[in-house]
Amino acid sequence: MTPAARIAAAISLLDTILPGEPAERALTNWARGHRFAGSKDRAAIRDHVYDALRCRGSFAQLGGGEDGRALMLGLLRAQGIDPQTIFTGEGYGPEPLSAAEQAALEAPVPEDLAELDWPEWLRPALRADLGAGYGAISEAMRARAPVILRVNIARTDPKKAAEMLAAEGIVTQPHPLVATALEVIEGARKVHRSAAYMNGLVELQDAASQAATALVPLAPGMRVLDYCAGGGGKALALAAACPEAVIHAHDADPARLRDLPVRAARAGAEIALCPPGAPGTGYDLVVVDAPCSGSGTWRRTPEAKWRLDPARLSELVALQAEILEKAADLVADGGVLAYMNCSFLEVETAAQLRDLEARGWACQTERRFSPLEGADGFYVALLHR
Repeated sequence: MTPAARIAAAISLLDTILPGEPAERALTNWARGHRFAGSKDRAAIRDHVYDALRCRGSFAQLGGGEDGRALMLGLLRAQGIDPQTIFTGEGYGPEPLSAAEQAALEAPVPEDLAELDWPEWLRPALRADLGAGYGAISEAMRARAPVILRVNIARTDPKKAAEMLAAEGIVTQPHPLVATALEVIEGARKVHRSAAYMNGLVELQDAASQAATALVPLAPGMRVLDYCAGGGGKALALAAACPEAVIHAHDADPARLRDLPVRAARAGAEIALCPPGAPGTGYDLVVVDAPCSGSGTWRRTPEAKWRLDPARLSELVALQAEILEKAADLVADGGVLAYMNCSFLEVETAAQLRDLEARGWACQTERRFSPLEGADGFYVALLHR
C-alpha cells in the first residue's frame, strides 16, 4: 500500500471508531476484510489510528475538524508533511483538499497543543493534581508508551532473559525504575512468539506496575491476596518475587481469571484461585489494584480518555471506596493493605485513603509514578492498622 492508501484506510477506520466502535475490534475487522494488506501496512495504519486517538484534540485543531479526515490532516501537519502530497485523489489515496480544509491548514498553530489532548472537562483536575508536572506529563502522554517486559526472576535473571530475547531479534535494555524490567527497543512485535515469552520467562508488564509491586512487603509463608486480580499480572509478579509466599487471586468477575492458570503454569508459579465471592480472610498482605479511570495508561488505551465522563468517574470513585472497605476487613492483625491503580487523579488515589485513616489505618508508604520516568502513571500506598 502507498502512504496515501494507508492514510485513507486510517480515515475510514477512525470514522468507525469515533462513534463508539472499539479500536481493536475495528482494526481486526479491517485486517480480515483487506487480506492484501501486508504486516507493514497493518502496522502503519494501526500507528496512524492510535496516534490520532492519543492526539485527537490537537490533531482536530490542526486539521480543522473532528472526523477521520481532519484528524489525518492534523497528523500530517504535526509531522511536518505537506497534506497536498497525500490528499491527491490518485489511486487509493484520499480526495484532494477542499478550500475550507486548505484554509484550516493555514491557520496559526496554538501554543497549548498538548493540553488539547486531555478531555476539556478533566483539565482543571489534572492541572491541580499534576501540579508543576502538568505540562511535561501532558506532552509525554501524546507519545506511544514503551513496551516493557517483566523478567520472571523465579526462573531466570534479567541478563539471561535479555540474551535469550536478543537471539530472536528482540533488543532490550534495563529499565532504571525497577530491576525486573526490560524495555524493548527493537522487535516488539516478536515478543508474543518468542521462546522467552512462551516459556514464561518474561511477561508484558509496565515498569511502574512492577515497581509498585516491588514495594510491597513479602516473606516466605505469608498469605497474600490479589483482591482485584483481573488477568493476574500482580499475582504472577508477587509469586515470582517470593515463590515461598502463598498467593491467592480473586476477582469480582471470575471470567477475568480464566487465563491465569495457564499463565501461572507457564511461569512455574503456584496461585490459588478464590471461589467467586469468597476471598477468605486473615491475609498478611492484601493487594488492591482497583478499577479506575486508567488515566495513567491513556497512551496505551487512548480511546478510553475520550469516553470517560463525570458520571462514570463518580461511579469509579464510589466503587473504589467500596472495594477498599471490603478489602480492609480481609487483612489480618498486623498485616498490610496495598492500594494501587493507574490514575493521575487525586480523587482516585490519595483521597481514597481518608476513610481508611478515619478507621485507624495509617499510610506507611506512598509513591506516584509518572511517564516522565519512562512508565505509565501509577499510584501505590501501603497501609497498616
